[in-house]
Amino acid sequence: MSFAPVYLDWNATTPLDPLVREAMLPWLGAAEPVRFGNASSRHEYGRQARAAVDEARARVAAAVGAHATEVIFTSGGSEANNLFLKGAAACLKPGTVAVSAIEHPCVREPAKQLQRTGWTLKEIAVDAHGVIDAADWGATLQAKPALVSVMLANNETGVLQDIAALAAEARKPGAWFHTDAVQALGKAELDFRALGVNAMTLSAHKIGGPLGAGALVVDKRVELAPLIAGGGQERGLRSGTENVAAIVGFGVACERAVAHRETEAQRLALLRGEIETGLAALGATVFSRAAQRLPNTVFFAFGNIDGETLVGKLDRAGFACASGSACSSAQPEPSHTLLAMGVDPVVARGAVRVSLGRMTTADDVARFVATLSRVVEDLRKLASVAG
Repeated sequence: MSFAPVYLDWNATTPLDPLVREAMLPWLGAAEPVRFGNASSRHEYGRQARAAVDEARARVAAAVGAHATEVIFTSGGSEANNLFLKGAAACLKPGTVAVSAIEHPCVREPAKQLQRTGWTLKEIAVDAHGVIDAADWGATLQAKPALVSVMLANNETGVLQDIAALAAEARKPGAWFHTDAVQALGKAELDFRALGVNAMTLSAHKIGGPLGAGALVVDKRVELAPLIAGGGQERGLRSGTENVAAIVGFGVACERAVAHRETEAQRLALLRGEIETGLAALGATVFSRAAQRLPNTVFFAFGNIDGETLVGKLDRAGFACASGSACSSAQPEPSHTLLAMGVDPVVARGAVRVSLGRMTTADDVARFVATLSRVVEDLRKLASVAG
């Protein structure tokens, strides 16, 4: 009998929540009453679809303390990040766009594209813990950026930034401030108003929702040009017939993630502590341990052990982990987040990320620590023989 590996890569994606699946099934024609229709149609089928989209929009908005009219549905976090950066830039004269040095590629790459159209790109440095460097942030504000994007929670280290403070300071020179909150939703408290940001990116598949659904929550004062023009859906900011099933699932996933956030955060923080205790006993380096982090994320490395090799060994031993960001896993280069933190490239190449979720148990963690100990010991013996 074969067993599925224990899943320890929840920051990459999450399994579909059973109640989310149940809500989606009628819109997939797989449960009664079967629902379908174009949400732009005026007949009963269309009105049902529109009502479902509106209800989901309200649920997403409630999860982050926003108004439903501020939620623009997209195909995911990458599109939402691009919509803000490119959409806002298209309505402004070229100026300075500032993004943190640890942003996800779907923020870094569009920012580089803007640079090729006359914008000045400023990367905001972070300190050794992965937190925005105060001195460099001050220098960034002196440049009076028009657009700023700083992620709320890093997908690799789990480090949380003080977005409310940064956004308040960015308002003084008149910048539009955006935060990629994809990893924070369901794991940290999110309040669009309290954060004081102009735009926020969310994604469904990180919280037990379906792949292919995301949102840009945007202050109506921010003028955006659409990336996709056409039928005028989503306030004209994202044309295309709505994926009703995925949007319905997104709404339910948001509601459930927020409802269970506090208890899950406490549970996962305890499990993370067990892993970090085991890592300390093995002599591992745990990155950003001194910073405020998501409760489910551990990013670590062992000296002279390659991260990809360790991930492969753990996978064969029955544990699915990651060597960094899933979206850049095809790249052999060391983590750009760790390099921005000043970590030696040799050490960075050994980085492994473990991220926990709603199905992770104490037994999973205990068996992982025991297996990791054995695998690391074997790799060290091999390195000793080779040396």
